[in-house]
Amino acid sequence: MKALPGARSAETLGAQREGTGVVIDEQGHILTIGYVVNEAESIEITTHESKTVPATLVGYDHATGLSVLRTIAPLEGVMPMQFGSADALAVHEPVMVLPHGGRAAASIGYVMSKRKFTASWEYLLESALFISPPTMQWAGAALVNREGKLVGVGSLLLRAVEASQPVPGNMFVPVDALKPVLKDLITNGRRTEPARPWLGLGTEELQGRLFVTNVTRGGPAEKAGIQRGDILVGIGRDSVRNHEDFYRRLWSLGAAGTDIPLRLLQGTEIKDFTVRSMDRNQHFQRKPAF
Repeated sequence: MKALPGARSAETLGAQREGTGVVIDEQGHILTIGYVVNEAESIEITTHESKTVPATLVGYDHATGLSVLRTIAPLEGVMPMQFGSADALAVHEPVMVLPHGGRAAASIGYVMSKRKFTASWEYLLESALFISPPTMQWAGAALVNREGKLVGVGSLLLRAVEASQPVPGNMFVPVDALKPVLKDLITNGRRTEPARPWLGLGTEELQGRLFVTNVTRGGPAEKAGIQRGDILVGIGRDSVRNHEDFYRRLWSLGAAGTDIPLRLLQGTEIKDFTVRSMDRNQHFQRKPAF
């Protein structure tokens, strides 16, 4: 993927990206992780036969982090992969990880845990899959169960996939989270329900506090005057101590566009901010349509 000139995501993800995609239906729709293709000027799909075909972004879902693509021309000789159930996987069950690169790149992994996952970029999964040993080609990699069905899509490389011991591995987004909204993504490019409020506020948990570690350039939080190094004390008068608490309170206040009251420690002073939230999709640049 080649990003649009001036793409906001290029600062952290680069202007050129690559990952794996999985064909999921007879119409040639391809499932991948969203950060690989967001703000794309051009997308190319390389098949197992080393043929390159242009593709377009059909839909993106920030709640799951997944995107759907479609090639300009049909992919010949490619069979779609059926969906399995991530919920049915048992801890310690063997799975196969399939990144691009064919059989040589495939590996066997094990389900180390299935649990809630939160991240600094206003992201929460109710149940993520944590697999070890890790693959180094995790972005969009297919996670396949014993029946040869797709159960997850690769998202991250983590130092530890178990809280009790530092075992490295990958986090996969379960396909179960996508199934209810897949039709919407293909038809409308997004969920039909109102978008969640987004602030462009990156935080890290430390000793029961949320420290601001990133403020998205041009995003709502920056426009409101929030700075790196601030400490998030609460939403309105309600205190927040971890990502889950913060996100659930934030999303409960309404849809994108809602004014969000935040209380932060900035320097030595507690300050109140009102942040006009937005739909994160509107923050991304889009290729002009002619």
